[in-house]
Amino acid sequence: MGVMGSFPGSAGSPPGPVMDRDEVDRALARLDAEHEAIESSLLALQDHAGRRLLEGAGLTGVTKDRWASAEQWITVLWSYFESYAEALNGARELRARRRWPNRDDLVELTRTLRGRCVTVAGTPEHQAASLTGPAKLSEEFTLAELVSRMNELYARSLDMVVAADSVWSALPARIDLLSAELARTRSLAHSAGVRPGEHPAADDLESITHELTTLRAQVVSDPLAFWHAVRGSSAPGGGRPDTERYDRAARALEDVRREIEAVLSVRQDSEERLMRLRDVLSRADRTLAEARSARGEVLAKIAASEVPAVSGPPTALHEQLSTAAEYRRHAQWHRLSPLLESLERDAEDELLRARESLTAVTAPLAVRAELRGRLDAYRAKVSRHGMAEDPLLIERYDAARRRLWSAPCDLRVAEQAVLRYQQAAADLLVPRQQGPADRGGGE
Repeated sequence: MGVMGSFPGSAGSPPGPVMDRDEVDRALARLDAEHEAIESSLLALQDHAGRRLLEGAGLTGVTKDRWASAEQWITVLWSYFESYAEALNGARELRARRRWPNRDDLVELTRTLRGRCVTVAGTPEHQAASLTGPAKLSEEFTLAELVSRMNELYARSLDMVVAADSVWSALPARIDLLSAELARTRSLAHSAGVRPGEHPAADDLESITHELTTLRAQVVSDPLAFWHAVRGSSAPGGGRPDTERYDRAARALEDVRREIEAVLSVRQDSEERLMRLRDVLSRADRTLAEARSARGEVLAKIAASEVPAVSGPPTALHEQLSTAAEYRRHAQWHRLSPLLESLERDAEDELLRARESLTAVTAPLAVRAELRGRLDAYRAKVSRHGMAEDPLLIERYDAARRRLWSAPCDLRVAEQAVLRYQQAAADLLVPRQQGPADRGGGE
């Protein structure tokens, strides 16, 4: 919406030397231009959409007070303009009497154009509106001073009108759009079972609804309470609408919308997620059962070994899983969503702990299996070299084998027996591999 600038001013000079004809004509031309600009600006202010809205609105607060003053300023403006136009018309008529005005005419024209020849009523209301000090019955101005005074009142009036119009143009429409989004979000919340008193998101929606309703009513009735003026700006309505409360409500609504969408997502894939959770917990149970069985085997077959204890089944997680299934049956999606998220984390952790427990429990059996494999590998190696019947190797192999296949097996003793067999085999294989018969072949 376009707004007019300040009225053009006139430098003006105090009465002094009598003006000649050319000076008078130039002054009249300038004053005619000022008159036209002033009239256009006043008419534009009269037709300004913001002013019409202010006239018809039920105003409150700071806007009500400032508009009451602005209405007085506008009334004074038109009164000043009429006085200005009357004085200018008198000067035009005087100049139009003669093509070559005489000295008396020039003296009168000089007094009109440069002197304090414009008298305006000085009512107390007008004095307060124009900030001219104590009330007077009348005031006298030069035409230039009157233009300056009109510029001041016009700028103040226009600034107030533009500021109110800017707020009305910016905020109510945005609040209405956000309210429409709020209605859609409330519908989503209802379909997801998110209701006030049962879920924080629904309570937040109620709070946002109240805030938007209150905010819109306040913006409509007191727009200037939502205006940030820019200091030092010479433009009418220099500033911007204050959108802090609107922005805060918009952010809160976006947070609620995301939470409700998460709840709806739970409704769509909850059965699949529950099945995965049952599978993970079942694998954890089986792994723990295997670990407990293995621990018994280790305690029976391995001697002098510390075997860690195995925890029982995750009873608490199974109870939470049953609660989650109950939430799903009763469509309590807002409660199911956070429970599923925590269950998924805890179930994966439980499966990992079960696997680590099985690994820790079966470690001695793995050591025994590794020693058995190493013993058999060395026996196969010496057999390929035709030394399987060596009495020392037979003796040490049998000793190591008895240690490894006896129950309970002492791993430390068995490992020493395997090492002695390896050493004996190595002692026999090295000379054999270096002998004349094997120099060309190797293993």
